[in-house]
Amino acid sequence: MADARPAESSAEIRKRVEAARLRQQRRYAGTGVTCNARLTPALLKEYCVLTPEADRLLAAAYERMGLSGRSYDRLLRVARTIADLAGSEEIGPDHVAEAIQFRNLDRKYWQVSAKEL
Repeated sequence: MADARPAESSAEIRKRVEAARLRQQRRYAGTGVTCNARLTPALLKEYCVLTPEADRLLAAAYERMGLSGRSYDRLLRVARTIADLAGSEEIGPDHVAEAIQFRNLDRKYWQVSAKEL
């Protein structure tokens, strides 16, 4: 099924990325961190505010997928970035769901088994 929305131009995508980067730089001013990828676990708790529904979804993913603490933190960083690209200060369930989908795609298409090495 095709998406009815017109595709974003490269210029529009660039503007969204630049706005997200600026939002991150302002948010983390004075912390020594410039982007979501560099957030420590302590800073994740402070700056990655989830809506209640997003929190429930991430907790369910943690349980069902058997995530480690580091995997949970990575999902949270990706969800924070997705929210920034959407212009949202809060991380909502759509942002968490998209982060989970990226993780599943990564595992499905890029994971190499020991036999293949």
